[in-house]
Amino acid sequence: MAKRRKLSAPSPEDLNRMEEEFRRETSAAAAFAPSAAPTAPIAQVAAESAQAAPVTDADTRAEQARNAAAAKTLSDSIAAGLLIHEIPLSQIDPEDMVRDRAALDEEEMNELRRSIGINGLRLPIELYEMSEPEGELKYGILSGYRRFKAVSALFGMTAKPEYQTIKALIRQPGSVPEAFAAMVEENEVRAGLSPFERGRISSIAVQMGVFASTEEAVNAMFASASKAKRSKIRSFALIFEELGDLLAFPETLSEKQGLRLSAALRGGAETALREALGAVVPEDAAQEWQVLEPEIARFEDNARDARKGGRPAKSPAKRRADPANTIRTSSGFTIHREEDTRGYLIRIGGRKVDHEMIDVLMLELQRLLEKP
Repeated sequence: MAKRRKLSAPSPEDLNRMEEEFRRETSAAAAFAPSAAPTAPIAQVAAESAQAAPVTDADTRAEQARNAAAAKTLSDSIAAGLLIHEIPLSQIDPEDMVRDRAALDEEEMNELRRSIGINGLRLPIELYEMSEPEGELKYGILSGYRRFKAVSALFGMTAKPEYQTIKALIRQPGSVPEAFAAMVEENEVRAGLSPFERGRISSIAVQMGVFASTEEAVNAMFASASKAKRSKIRSFALIFEELGDLLAFPETLSEKQGLRLSAALRGGAETALREALGAVVPEDAAQEWQVLEPEIARFEDNARDARKGGRPAKSPAKRRADPANTIRTSSGFTIHREEDTRGYLIRIGGRKVDHEMIDVLMLELQRLLEKP
């Protein structure tokens, strides 16, 4: 009968030795036969990555998170046009967009220059990147035209370096109509336009092809105005279209005067009004209205007589210029194209037209039509 072997528990030293041998054998098996390794591959990769990653404390990780958030905020601000830049005046073309304000009041500009000279420019202007830059000129003015002019004047008068640049926000309007609307909104809020200036910019926007019609232009650029106000703006747009090249003081027309004048134009008084304006050179707004008022009153008297009854006389058809064939310049000239069986005629109007100017234009046309 075999003698039974007595079992005894291993000592702590034996246990440590066996555990060390097990680890060595496991590592060797994993090296030569990865499928035999007891650790899953994903777990092994995670472990190796954790060992390779630098150990950072909580404060460092918090600072890294703050820096990442600040970088995203900066990127979003640039994209939204919220970052203020210092732009050299020489890179800005103030006339890239036709302005709604026909004239700048010199007294107001002097006050603005004094304010900027004492307090600096508190409110940045708004610029947009020009789609076709011209040399050094890269930006057009969306809003802040008067502030730009004031800073430019200060630089011209003082040559101080702080007036060589101007604080600006760079915005990218979604379309040209939005740019016109933004410009008008800025002037409406900060310094109200005259009724004629509202009508003028509406008509110019149509002539430039920004809007299809005066009604569309007025509705887009003066969207917050009441229906009655938009109707008045359309009336002043008609005044600009029909008499803008002859009126010397149109910005002084009151709403009441403008509505009377536009009603006369709609009723067929255009020829008489143009002849009256072309016969004199008024010294001021009051004298110009004295020229217009008799013709307007004559139209109103005829309109009242027509309402008294009886068979109305047949009014002659009003000859209206086709807007598509007419160009009105911001300097007060009208260029109109006509066509007959013999060819085309170009009619140039405006109080400033004289023989010398026509001679120059004819020579320029000859140069353009000569063989290269």
